[in-house]
Amino acid sequence: MKLYITTLGEFDIRSDGKSIMQQSSRTYRLYRLFEYFLTFRNKKLLPETIIDNLLSDSDSDDPKNMLRTQIFRLRKIIKSFVPEDTDESKYMKINFINGYYYLEIGENTIIDVDEFERIIKQADSKLEHDIEDAVNLYQEALKLYKGLYLSDNSYEVWLVPTRNYYQRLYLKTLYKLIYILKENNESENIITLCEEALLIEPFEENVHINLIDAMLALGQQKGALKHYENSLNLMEKEFDSIPSRHFTDMLAKIQNYSARDVNANIASLEMDLEEKNLLGAMQCNLESFKVLFNLQKRKSLRTEERDYICIISVNWNNEKNPRGMSELLRNNLRKGDVFTFWNQNQILVMLHNMKEDGINIIENRIYDNLKNYTKLNDSEINMAFQPLVSEKYFL
Repeated sequence: MKLYITTLGEFDIRSDGKSIMQQSSRTYRLYRLFEYFLTFRNKKLLPETIIDNLLSDSDSDDPKNMLRTQIFRLRKIIKSFVPEDTDESKYMKINFINGYYYLEIGENTIIDVDEFERIIKQADSKLEHDIEDAVNLYQEALKLYKGLYLSDNSYEVWLVPTRNYYQRLYLKTLYKLIYILKENNESENIITLCEEALLIEPFEENVHINLIDAMLALGQQKGALKHYENSLNLMEKEFDSIPSRHFTDMLAKIQNYSARDVNANIASLEMDLEEKNLLGAMQCNLESFKVLFNLQKRKSLRTEERDYICIISVNWNNEKNPRGMSELLRNNLRKGDVFTFWNQNQILVMLHNMKEDGINIIENRIYDNLKNYTKLNDSEINMAFQPLVSEKYFL
């Protein structure tokens, strides 16, 4: 009989395909202690170190005795996992030698993170001479990663380095496999791989980017655009974050994409070029904004249209940074206006053909809505306006 311990995602101990953990309110602290020993398995641990990490908030007058009691109870639980009349050290055993505790892992206990690292190392060794075998091994390793290390545990400082290590190893392996699949033009497999990865890491921008690239390679422009819009909405609303320029540049790539084997005509061009939602102002990335800025500046010299550039500065911190800033700006600017995010705190707006009293009207409207929406003070919101073309050109 073997014991299988899973730590990547939900923590569990299984034998013959069934969980053998004894869940109760009394065992919570003991399993937390077990997770600590498991994280630092086969390493010597001072009682004082364990107390600092796990029992620092205890009111006990004798934390060392409290720790001894908990370890005694934990040993009994571990013993219940092992078949009777079997050498405990072949499975796992907590030892105490020369003032140190350590958890010894035997040959009959298999831990998913050990398998995860072993398979990745095996795949790395196959890269140069057996690429197909390496791909299969990378895929096998990635299937073991079902979430953050001990994700069901509350936030613990001692967990952070180990948790980050396995997360980085997972992403490094994922991108290594995506690179191999790209070299072999296996876009379908990349899409499947990225979709599975996003169930675990939904805010990882590079996974979204690789998924969109694979869709475009298969001519799935509409699907790529839909995924871009959904993931942008996810990051802005759920992650309280403005996506990186690397991510937002994907919109231009999607919009500029056209299938090489399709002859364009006016009808198809109009369908591909036209924005699906024409309500409100248009948001674009910084590069597109620069193009539109210079184009409109040239037009203004010829048509005498009064266009303005506006900088909105919002001095929020991470706690105040609200969701849905893009939606607010789209709803409060006009159809002919364009905006982009210059940085985390500043937004550029190009206002088309403004009348003399229009600046004050739109300034007041944006200011009032921003103030109500962000709950910021007067001094934390500032707007500056300047004509796109100086008045002297029209004299």
